[in-house]
Amino acid sequence: MKRKLIALGLIFISFSILQHSCKKDEDDPSPFNIFTVQDDMDFGAQFSQEIENNPQDYPLLKESEYPEAYEHIYRIRDSILNTGMVNFDDTFVWEIKIINDSILNAFAVPGGYLYYYTGIIKYLDNEAQFAGVMAHEMAHVAMRHSTNQLTKVYGIQVLLELLLGQNSGLMAEIASGLATGLSSLAFSRDHEYEADEYAVRYLYATSYDARGIAGFFEKMESSPGVPEFLSTHPSPENRIDEIYNTWQELGGKEGHLYVSGYNEFKNSLP
Repeated sequence: MKRKLIALGLIFISFSILQHSCKKDEDDPSPFNIFTVQDDMDFGAQFSQEIENNPQDYPLLKESEYPEAYEHIYRIRDSILNTGMVNFDDTFVWEIKIINDSILNAFAVPGGYLYYYTGIIKYLDNEAQFAGVMAHEMAHVAMRHSTNQLTKVYGIQVLLELLLGQNSGLMAEIASGLATGLSSLAFSRDHEYEADEYAVRYLYATSYDARGIAGFFEKMESSPGVPEFLSTHPSPENRIDEIYNTWQELGGKEGHLYVSGYNEFKNSLP
């Protein structure tokens, strides 16, 4: 009898989630998503634990050992959140971890868990570029792109198992896919363009140069070789054009690059 009640409960939850996904929540820009906002947060917490439990693949820098580095990265995060333009700014955790690896990448997880490799931090030239990358990842979270992709790829039954902690192997697989951007969970081109646009809008409300994310792509284009994860993304040239168009539409305000402060950030890393 107890098992039947649990099964009925799961069916009810599934139906409720599907009803939710058919409605446009004023605070939720991604209506076709079987996850609720709370599900985003629960999934993100599980994902974060998966990362913590796998130091071989994800060598995280401890905040207690690198307080200056984390002070810099949280200061940049706060400048974006304080604009009041990021959806779920008071709901998601917006927790940041730095991964000590030369990989030129960053990724975001539902619920506001953000990961940045030391490789990409050291690669960039100024704080506006890094703030652009951060704003881009935050936009993916705020637009709920990850759970949108999870919904499309896995469907409701598998995701319910995941949320109930019944498929740890799949969680590890998803963690790898999100970290590399090379799996079927890679964001769509529309998602990437949307995250670029909102990165510009977020930074435009700060003192940073809002074209920071374009600076990242410009640097990538001038460097030999392109990271593999970018092969699944729209052309950097097209994205740069769209970023500049959005910046011009907003008024074309010049912002600051903050080179010296960013060098202090980079020097605080191992």
